[in-house]
Amino acid sequence: MTQFRWRSGLLLAPALLAGALHTQAQTFKDGKLTLNPDGSHYIKMTLLNQVWARYNQSNPGTQVNGFSKPETYDIGIRRFRMQFFGQITDRVFIYSQIGINNYSYLSDRKVGFFLHDAVGEYAVVKNSLSLGTGLGAWNGLSRFTASATGSIMGLDLPLEAETTNDVNDQFGRKLSIYAKGKLSKLDYRVAISNPLDITKGSAGTAALTRNANFSRRPGKPQYQAYLMWQFKDQESNLTAYNAGTYLGKKRVFNVGAGAILQPDAMWYKADNGRDTLTQAMKQVAVDVYYDAPIDTTKGAPSVNFYAVGMHLDYGPGYLRNNGPMNPATGTSSTNALLGAFGNAFPQYGTGNVLYSQLGYKLRDNLVGETTFMPYVSYQYSHYKRLTDDLHFFDAGVNWLLAGHTSKLTLSYQNRPFYVTQSNGENTVDRRRSAVVAQYQVSF
Repeated sequence: MTQFRWRSGLLLAPALLAGALHTQAQTFKDGKLTLNPDGSHYIKMTLLNQVWARYNQSNPGTQVNGFSKPETYDIGIRRFRMQFFGQITDRVFIYSQIGINNYSYLSDRKVGFFLHDAVGEYAVVKNSLSLGTGLGAWNGLSRFTASATGSIMGLDLPLEAETTNDVNDQFGRKLSIYAKGKLSKLDYRVAISNPLDITKGSAGTAALTRNANFSRRPGKPQYQAYLMWQFKDQESNLTAYNAGTYLGKKRVFNVGAGAILQPDAMWYKADNGRDTLTQAMKQVAVDVYYDAPIDTTKGAPSVNFYAVGMHLDYGPGYLRNNGPMNPATGTSSTNALLGAFGNAFPQYGTGNVLYSQLGYKLRDNLVGETTFMPYVSYQYSHYKRLTDDLHFFDAGVNWLLAGHTSKLTLSYQNRPFYVTQSNGENTVDRRRSAVVAQYQVSF
């Protein structure tokens, strides 16, 4: 009963707030409650729900609760989000987000929402310099290290760009002090972050071996930055999240560069097997983003292109599997690399990564009031611990029923399955596929 009351109160909070401020508000429209006559002070709420229906060709040896599952069919909530934010005064801004990720048939029942973001910031020099602090995604490295999930071009964001996801952060969000702003066409963000205790994260039980992993010692501050030069239309930096595609509503061409550095973040055993060595986690990236209609005709087709090159240094031999909303629980395989089961593959590691995506939105109102946007994306990774380089493919089509507000995405994905040979080499044994349909509703 207590849990029910808490959740009911959480959902009623925006309505109660709206009622309390009704005497000051001028309008309430599209989830936005204005607080002054000109609308410059406001509070806003948004909702997002992304549901997957999926067929997955399992990695060899995959099991669910000890039973063999060579393939799986499942439905799950990939993301649900509620945002509450507002411009409280001319200089004070607050942003918060709660929600849930990866709720599937394997999830614990009655799980609660968790905090994604809670930041407050003050505009020291309007537009040019704002200082903020809290739990948020004002991260360095690349554009899609902080991605606006509601406007993703394809099925999912490039997860390899979230290089510490749920290891020493909270699904990409970090406890930080940050500065952001715009100087002419330069959009910048810099932050100092306090890493979360890795023993509470997804890699907290990793053994200390000759292959580097995140150190369980108290973490030192993490320094990060991302700069992008916006050649054409200027993008908003109101929140930390960068748009996936504007569907031809803007003309955007950006070139960016970023970095993340954390001293002594990694540890590993020396060759003598006794001494423990540490080193910094060092990551740098450069990227380019283009999103624009192909001509000036109203409702014209548009193109989206993004590419990023990343150099990731986690220390010698670092490698980590990832399987989004993994539909399995274990494996009977004795040589699957890092015990990869379900849909997992080594998405993160020490080495170099190239990711690119290309999409083409057909003209508006192609079929009634709807249209389509086919896309392809590709990840290439040269990780030092892998004998065979990694290639991951995703191709699909968005049916834009009402832009990003209501869209249906059908995706085909193809990934490698690695095994560890008797000589210690990590090679691709075969490739596995998945077909995913996603329905998104956002407000």
